[in-house]
Amino acid sequence: MTSVHEPASEEAVAEIVVAARADRMPLSLAGGDTKAGIGRPVQAAATLTSRKLKGITLYEPAELVIGAKAGTPLAEIEAALAEKGQRLAFEPPDYRALLGTEGEPTIGGVAAANLSGPRRIMAGAARDALIGVRFVNGHGEIVKNGGRVMKNVTGLDLVKLMGGSWGTLGLLTEVIFKVLPIPETSATLVYSGLDDERAVAALSEALGSPFEVTGAAHIPVGEGYQTAQTLIRIEGFKPSVDYRLGELRETLADYGDPATLPGESGDALWRGLRDGGPLISLSHQAIWRISTRPGAGPALAAAIRAKVQGRHYFDWGGGLIWIATPADDEAAASVRAATHAHGGHATLMRAPQELRAAIDVFEPLPEPLMRISREIKARFDPDGIFNPGRMYAGI
Repeated sequence: MTSVHEPASEEAVAEIVVAARADRMPLSLAGGDTKAGIGRPVQAAATLTSRKLKGITLYEPAELVIGAKAGTPLAEIEAALAEKGQRLAFEPPDYRALLGTEGEPTIGGVAAANLSGPRRIMAGAARDALIGVRFVNGHGEIVKNGGRVMKNVTGLDLVKLMGGSWGTLGLLTEVIFKVLPIPETSATLVYSGLDDERAVAALSEALGSPFEVTGAAHIPVGEGYQTAQTLIRIEGFKPSVDYRLGELRETLADYGDPATLPGESGDALWRGLRDGGPLISLSHQAIWRISTRPGAGPALAAAIRAKVQGRHYFDWGGGLIWIATPADDEAAASVRAATHAHGGHATLMRAPQELRAAIDVFEPLPEPLMRISREIKARFDPDGIFNPGRMYAGI
């Protein structure tokens, strides 16, 4: 059983890292540890966690920015924003049910994983909303980059580099995000019975319209869904939402007569899609998350399902495929082959530890990009003590 370091200050984090580097002692970096099942297993002598680095350090509602220490629970951030009618627009997901983990998602974990929900197609990813960071690198140095306003120029953009680094470059100690107002209302159009290709065509047409779609997903027939459902979300002021719903119905008339889910009913459905809900019950299968061109989504999913049995659904207008497969090497090879043939990036979100240790969990990088990644890792963490092998062998 590894020891756990829970420093309560940035300076204490730096001291622990300096000592670990001197002892050549690998560290597993964590926040709330709710995403522990993603990535290659880390062999480390100790865990360094940010969970005691808590508290909102900056909130300027008029400036649409919020900052907090990295271990601050995401729920606390969202509650503070909701009081002022604001939110993190990229819909940070909660994978505890999918991964079977406990604990509390933290705002630092949101930044480190760069995971985003259905609204990414409109609002961008977590990395796009991240405007400032503080972190401790593998030298034990405290680094600050970015700022507290959206218009900011600070030289090297380490903010974007840290977003999605999965704790391989340093432990985040503070993050600053831009936020957006919560819209007055929302509604979801639901088209029934479309196959994958027609559904993605409908979603692409909706996203190409001027009607500001903030969610575009398709759930084929499967457990809990007797009829395929194609979903299009609109948000904003009520008169605007009503107008845009009517215009979209006319624009997409060839795809059928949709039902309309108002407010909370639609919100619950989108939360489920955000968190991998349609696949959670498939407890013995591996879960993959594949990013591709929306137009390539149906063919890519079909290529995988031609080789292995599994269920799937689409988000991001067809550009994000969630798919369940058998948890074995052969199925993993089929996913990689289909992704290579059709273009995209596949991440193994859930699988037994033995499979995660044996295969590439994240999409393999071309050699030039892998060389750059190794060089960045060597600059930030020269002794390789942070999350060794979490993303790729050696990184």
